[in-house]
Amino acid sequence: MTEQRFKAFVAKGDGTGDLEERATGELPAGEVLIRVAYSDVNYKDALALHPKSRVVSEYPAIPGIDLAGTVVASDDRRFDKGDQVICTSYTLGVGHDGGYSELARVPADWVVPMPEGLTAREAMLIGTAGFTAALSIHRMEQVGVTPDDGPILVTGATGGVGSMAIGMLKRKGFTVTASTGKLESEPYLRELGADDVIHRDTLIPEKPAHLKKMMWAGVVDATGGAPLAAILPAVKQNGAVALSGLTAGIEFSTSVMPFILRGVALLGVDSGFCPMNVREQIWQRTATDLYPEHLNNMLEEEVAMEELPRVMNRLLEGKAQGRTLVRIG
Repeated sequence: MTEQRFKAFVAKGDGTGDLEERATGELPAGEVLIRVAYSDVNYKDALALHPKSRVVSEYPAIPGIDLAGTVVASDDRRFDKGDQVICTSYTLGVGHDGGYSELARVPADWVVPMPEGLTAREAMLIGTAGFTAALSIHRMEQVGVTPDDGPILVTGATGGVGSMAIGMLKRKGFTVTASTGKLESEPYLRELGADDVIHRDTLIPEKPAHLKKMMWAGVVDATGGAPLAAILPAVKQNGAVALSGLTAGIEFSTSVMPFILRGVALLGVDSGFCPMNVREQIWQRTATDLYPEHLNNMLEEEVAMEELPRVMNRLLEGKAQGRTLVRIG
């Protein structure tokens, strides 16, 4: 194939990044070359700008853990030129040049066909955040949690995973309580479908207890840490907590009581390396029964690549709400 020139946002490894012109010969190995239409901004993308986070294996690097676009060329018979596709997770954007690039070359085993009815823009508005939320709900459904069982608590509700979870749960008919440290965002959360909004501090009691009054049939938790320890004793009989994040810390202390006396399930949610058959199923669900209510209301901002440093730093400062799209092509 004739060498092509393209623009990409390159993280330097010193906390900065700039647009650069590159050639296809500089792209990493892979069977599928994609012209990227959209990407998005996730917490991991923002961390990739800063070397102390140790998210990126080697600099300079092209971040962007999500991308959607059109196949330009493929050495794998599963994909043809012109196919609309999604690529997220694995080491995209952290160990393999990612989505902040007009052209991206990726392994075919990472590529998902675009679900029917979903556009590249919608797919990236959903992105890894929405995929993680959908996988969390899927995991809770697998252990039997239904809308008839009672309310679902969503922690970190103004973040990407939380916002998406609210919209998806409402699509499925669940009653949703949103937990946040930003009560000024209550109108936004109710607009997405939250039936109730509480401050995250109300989840942590003055006196810890092994078991508390049963409140939640399920929990979509993107925070971990001390809030998780406080939530577990209040989960209902045979309820479930789907854990996908660590913004409140990587450690928590609890007892075995919720698990052995109430049958509570603590479900780990790995969106990065979940099997491809599950990945394709979840993406299909984001286009159908888990397509989020009020999806466009979750869009905070749509930006060009040159604006990435500003929006990344805003995310790290805890000032972001909902989702940021990155317009590439």
